[in-house]
Amino acid sequence: MSLVTTIKSNPGLKKFVHSLIVNKRRAEPWFWIKWFVNPFVHKRGKGTVVKYYARLDVYPFNDFRLGSKVIIEDFAVINNGVGGVLVGNNVGIGLSNVIIGPVTLGNYVMLAQNIVISGLNHGFEDITTPPRLQKVTTKQITVHDNVWIGANSSVTAGVTIGKNAIIGAGSVVTKDIPEYCVAVGNPARVIKKYNFETGSWERV
Repeated sequence: MSLVTTIKSNPGLKKFVHSLIVNKRRAEPWFWIKWFVNPFVHKRGKGTVVKYYARLDVYPFNDFRLGSKVIIEDFAVINNGVGGVLVGNNVGIGLSNVIIGPVTLGNYVMLAQNIVISGLNHGFEDITTPPRLQKVTTKQITVHDNVWIGANSSVTAGVTIGKNAIIGAGSVVTKDIPEYCVAVGNPARVIKKYNFETGSWERV
């Protein structure tokens, strides 16, 4: 039996190990995880820049990977506590973005400012228990290559955005967006699609 299996099969041991990894009072990894564990567990590609005021709340028990030539701007927050976060090459993560796994970003994805991409939801079914204390659910978010998401947009759990799609500023994406489309609004809907025969973006 592996060490990981042993820990997972023993609730008391699992709780103890979790306390060594997660600072519950601050909802982030302990400093020794950030300094002495994550650099050896998670991969960061060549030429990638994480600005000083960016916050990486990443843990060794879930995937976290940054491709090459990624830039994460100040005040962005990335959290893989409930699901992996995988970022491709040449990705720009803008000022004050929040990314909570499970999330996959393809190559050349461009995120403007104040964007929330969260694969996490809290339960609310039991009205005798605060939502903060109820069980969380997660659904994978996938953003394919060459997508541009405008400022102040939100992408909700379970959504897939196809390659070369454009999401207008202030949009709330609650359903899948096909490739080569422009979507805007709350909830976001497709207003344009690229016509390969005419070589132009056309209204739908």
